[in-house]
Amino acid sequence: MEELLQIKDLHVNAENKEILKGINLKINKGEIHVIMGPNGSGKTTTANAILNNPMYKKTNGSIIFNGEDITNSKTDEIARKGIFMSFQSPEEIPGISVTNFLKYAKNKITGEPVRIFEFREEVKKYMDELCMNSNNMERSLNVGFSEEKKKKNEILQMLVLNPKLAILDETDSGLDVDAIRTVSKGIQMYKNENNAVLIITHNTKILSSLKPDYVHILVNGKIVKTGTGELAKEIEDNGYAKYK
Repeated sequence: MEELLQIKDLHVNAENKEILKGINLKINKGEIHVIMGPNGSGKTTTANAILNNPMYKKTNGSIIFNGEDITNSKTDEIARKGIFMSFQSPEEIPGISVTNFLKYAKNKITGEPVRIFEFREEVKKYMDELCMNSNNMERSLNVGFSEEKKKKNEILQMLVLNPKLAILDETDSGLDVDAIRTVSKGIQMYKNENNAVLIITHNTKILSSLKPDYVHILVNGKIVKTGTGELAKEIEDNGYAKYK
C-alpha cells in the first residue's frame, strides 16, 4: 500500500511543557487509524502538530505527507496539500454562511472557480445524507448551532473538501447514539482507497460501524500499544490502567 503520512520521532512542547515524547506513526492510503488514550495523553497535540499549529512547538522529529516534508510548513499550506482536521469545539463565525465558507475553502484548495449551482446541489446532497436541514446553508457558520449540528458541519466540510487525509479530533464527543451513527455514515461516504482517516477519540461508540485497520494507545506522550479493532474493545472493557 502507498504511504500517505509518516511521523518520525516527534517531540512537541506546549506552554513550555513536553507533551509528545517521541511519536512514530505511519498511515497508508486506504487505511483508518484510531488514536485512543486518557485525557491529557497528547491526542489533540498530535493532531495540531500535524497541522503545525503555532501554539505547539516541535523540538524534534519530522512529518512526511505524500512524500513531502511538511514539518515546518504553514498550516494553510498543509491544508491545501490535502490534510483536513475537524475540531472538538468548532468555532462560530458570524457573518459567513455555511455555503460561502465551503465555497471559499473549496476554491482555495482546488484553485479553480466554484460553479455555484452545482456546488449548492452537492452541498445539499451531503446535508440530506447527514440528516441536516438544508435551510442552514445560509446561516452563519455554527452560530447558534447545537453541538450535534456543529459536529455534523465538520463532517460536511470533510465531504465537500474531499481531503487526502481527514483527522477527526473527538468528533463524536457530546453526541448521542443516533448522531454518532450519522457521523460514522459520513466517514464511510468519504473513505476510499486513495485517502485515509485518523480518528482521535476516547470513546469506542464511533468505531461500532467502522472497521479501523489500526488502533494506537497513546499514554503520557508516547504510543504504548498498537493493535486492531480488538484493542479498542479491550480499552472499552478494561480502561487504560494497564498502560499507564
